[in-house]
Amino acid sequence: MSNSFVHLEYSTSHPGVERFERVVTAADGLRKGWNATRSLAGVLLAAMVATLVVLADQLMETWADSHLLAAWMLMWVIGFSALALLAPTARGLAARVMTGLDGWSQNVARRRADERLWDLARKDSRVMADIQAASSRAEDEQIETGGTGGGVGSSEPVTRVLRPEIAARLKRLSRRIWNE
Repeated sequence: MSNSFVHLEYSTSHPGVERFERVVTAADGLRKGWNATRSLAGVLLAAMVATLVVLADQLMETWADSHLLAAWMLMWVIGFSALALLAPTARGLAARVMTGLDGWSQNVARRRADERLWDLARKDSRVMADIQAASSRAEDEQIETGGTGGGVGSSEPVTRVLRPEIAARLKRLSRRIWNE
């Protein structure tokens, strides 16, 4: 005998978990839509428009008493036209500022990494030997290829070639280490 008259249907998901997943997905979408350059451009644009509106207010203050509606409309026209005309300038300025800040932070990070490696090399002779070996390999590679980085005329194959900027950093580090 089968009990086919009992049909139990349980939910396979919890409503609270579904709501939380929707919130996390929406927050992730907001985070992906946020851009530091756009935010900076908005702040710069607001500052430029505010400056123009304050200047226009100073100029219109003398005749605004008798023509209040005209002054109010002129202020709005100045505000909206400043928004339209200064938006590309603010975007370009924000992009240049963000590019400069990115380059600066990369230089700071590179300098810190060099300092950490230098401190470690002064304390550990194995790291010092690795730096010397990498520096001599880079110099040998430059001598073998004639400074072009090609390796066409070398007698034995080069298994690992350092990028020029890394080789230069290692060379600087080894010079600093041995000079102190």
